[in-house]
Formats: sequence, C-alpha cells, structure tokens
Amino acid sequence: MKSYQGKTVYITGGSSGIGLAAAKQFAGAGANVVIISRDRKKLDAALPAIQAAKATDGQKFLTVQLDVGNHADVDAKMTATARSFGTPDVLVNCAGGVWCNYIEQTPYEAYEQEMRTNFFGVRNMVTALMPFMKERGGNIVNVSSTLGFIGVFGYAAYAPSKFAIIGFSEVIRAELKQHNIKISILCPPDTDTPQLAEENLTKPPETRAISGNAGLLQPEQVAAAMIKGMEHNRFMIVPGFMNKVSWLAKRWVPGFLFSFMDSDAKKAQKKSQTPNPKP
Repeated sequence: MKSYQGKTVYITGGSSGIGLAAAKQFAGAGANVVIISRDRKKLDAALPAIQAAKATDGQKFLTVQLDVGNHADVDAKMTATARSFGTPDVLVNCAGGVWCNYIEQTPYEAYEQEMRTNFFGVRNMVTALMPFMKERGGNIVNVSSTLGFIGVFGYAAYAPSKFAIIGFSEVIRAELKQHNIKISILCPPDTDTPQLAEENLTKPPETRAISGNAGLLQPEQVAAAMIKGMEHNRFMIVPGFMNKVSWLAKRWVPGFLFSFMDSDAKKAQKKSQTPNPKP
C-alpha cells in the first residue's frame, strides 16, 4: 500500500464492515479520513479505532452523520465538509443495506429502500463531491457486489440496486476521465460483516446453498484488495478466487453458471421439502 500522507479520504458506510476496515488501512497509510454513516453511535465507536491506526500525529479525522439516500442533505453536508475539511482525493461509496428473501415476501418498500440507499446513495455522493474533485482529480470507488453481476435466488430487491451501480460507474468512468478522476467498482462476495449477519436472518435455504460457493472473506481482506485494485487503476475489483471464477463464468459461460446455481437451489428445496411460499 502506498503512502497517503497529506491525502484526504471520504468513506460512506465507514463505521462498520468493509468501510471501517478501509478507513483503518487508509489511516495507517497517513491519510486524513472522513467516515459517513446514519448511525451516530456507530460513528462514535468507530472513530477511536481509526485514530488508533494513524501513522502520524498530524492526521485529521472527522465523522459525519448522514443518510446518503437523502440527496438534499448529502449536497449540503458534503459541500460544507469539502470546504472545511478538504476535497477528497479518494471517495469510497460503501454505504448499503440488504434485503434477502423470497420474492413473495419482498414488499415494494424493500425495493424502494434498496435503490434509495445502495444506488441513489452512490449517485448523491458522486454528484455532490464531483465539482470539488474535478479541480485536481482523484479516485472514486463504488462498492457493488458479486450480486451486481450475477442475479442470485432471493435477492430480487438487492441485486438490481447493485447492478445499477455498475452501469452508473461505467458512465461516469467515461465522463470523468477528462478530469483525471479514476473510477473503480468493488464486487465482494459474502463478507463477515454485521450486514451479513442481519441478511442471514431471512436468507432462504436455496440462497444459502448458492451463496456459499463464492467463499467468505474478512472485511480487512476486501478492503486491502480494494485499495490495491484502486492503486493499479483497475475498473473491476473482484476479491477472492472463487469470486473471480464466478465473474469469469458469468462473462464467458453464463448458461453453465445458471445451471450450477439452479442445481444447488433444487438440492436445497429437496432437502427442506418445503415448496416456495405462495402469495
């Protein structure tokens, strides 16, 4: 990992999971770090851990309580933060939520919330900070998921929001290139985070059977892969060996991948002997 001495990093979802792991690693490389989250208690708990990882006494740290899905609030608070704390050299859009269940048990509100946080949250942060970043360039990393390139059983609300991030990132990659702003997409598999624990509460058995194939990573592993990929100017960052296999299979042999997932789902259904719930 290169030195980020004198650089400024903004991280949404920086109070837990991959975002917190990334914040610690950037702090250890000398960066000034801003973490952003809706939860004030989580922000207050995360800040000392990030400060403890700092490389020098001169580094600055800031927490911002913010719902990234609220575009007016994002515009106001990010404009004020950029002017007072400094323009980000790196923006990591890691905030997100997940809904996992059978489509019959997925209400309309879940679709709306997933898009609002996962996709519009990325859009809101990029458009708020883009005018500042255009002045000197930088890096933007948008966190999608394995489910951003593979639609998996049980994720009817979540997967579309992560697919949308990839499409959006492809567009801004082209538009912001002239301003020396480099775009990366992070697509992690299941990662041992509080979000995964919450997701597991409603995960159908078919989903458990399928998702286990891509492996389980630790937040620190994903954060390190993200930073390394960003530093090498990779557009798609896909951590984990089996996750890379899934990515390549979706690109080159999607029929084989789908049949493999269908087989796992069928085995899980047979094992549980429980048909999909009816509306």
